[in-house]
Amino acid sequence: MGLTAFVFPGQGSQCVGMGKDLSETFPSARTLYDQAGRILGYDLADVCFYGPEATLRETRYTQPALYVHSVVVSRLLVEKGMAGEAAAGHSLGEFPALAHAGAYTFEEGLRLVQARARLMQEAADNNPGSMAAIIGLEAEDVRDLCEEAGRSGMVQPANYNAPGQIVISGTRSGVEGAIRLAGERGAKRAIPLAVSGAFHSPLMQPAAEAFGKILSGVRIGHAAVPVYANVTALPIQNPEEIREELKRQLTHPVRWIETVEKMVQDGVTRFIEVGPGKVLGGLIKRIFPEAEILSCGTVRDLERF
Repeated sequence: MGLTAFVFPGQGSQCVGMGKDLSETFPSARTLYDQAGRILGYDLADVCFYGPEATLRETRYTQPALYVHSVVVSRLLVEKGMAGEAAAGHSLGEFPALAHAGAYTFEEGLRLVQARARLMQEAADNNPGSMAAIIGLEAEDVRDLCEEAGRSGMVQPANYNAPGQIVISGTRSGVEGAIRLAGERGAKRAIPLAVSGAFHSPLMQPAAEAFGKILSGVRIGHAAVPVYANVTALPIQNPEEIREELKRQLTHPVRWIETVEKMVQDGVTRFIEVGPGKVLGGLIKRIFPEAEILSCGTVRDLERF
């Protein structure tokens, strides 16, 4: 029997109504939503449960919403006796992954997420950019077209999500140039994404520098289970490694393909997606078709465990 890993989704998995059934069913879930509201200074539960969708899509709400929902579900799974021997998170998902691993408290993690969302939005406002999904080209081809499109403006791979599905990020002119080239290079599709900035690119450097200062003042402990890092695709547990990872991932690509491959190499055969949606499960199935994949984000999902 192989190892079980908890994997935590990032932005794009949110949906109106997320967490409502959990809050109504489990007092511990309601307590965490109430606690989150006090920390954030607004009613996060109301935004998550009732929207509107446009509000929930805003980075400053999306990131705390995903963090809280994922932590709630991971704690309920642990209460049911289901604890992963490893963890990973996609972009924002690293924060609930590290909370699950005990690297910091729920409260400290939520404050970090709130600061991260604010700093990313400020960087996006000051350095406008965009992102796009390139479908049907392999990683090397996408890197080549980004290099060529770089004559128009800065652009680089941002998320290596799955074979044939890579997201790019950069200045608007750089991304537009890469989209044009993608068609010439045989991409099936090149889809502009509805995001507010060039995440996981050098345009986020001001956010990374400011976030690094915040991280230096936060108490981070040794992670109880290995958390596979976005930037290196390697397992980390040491507090200083965690600090460096959370800072660097703002400007570096999410190496999700390599992350999953490394986890499989290390003995993981079952992946439980902890949080709303099934985005990561779909990506993992494309990377490692033999994997056992489960998703857990609702009361009904929990009952299956």
